[in-house]
Amino acid sequence: MDIVRIIIAILLPPLGVFLQVGLGKHFWINIILTLFGYIPGIVHAVWVIAKY
Repeated sequence: MDIVRIIIAILLPPLGVFLQVGLGKHFWINIILTLFGYIPGIVHAVWVIAKY
């Protein structure tokens, strides 16, 4: 299941984080990082999915 979440995180980083941890602080951090740049959002999303 983590492979599917990683693929989703590459396409839409906040959605991948939401599916992993819900509406917590990591989701909002990822929204901000994705607004600043798509790549930081992807990196953070993959990190969250790998960690949790």
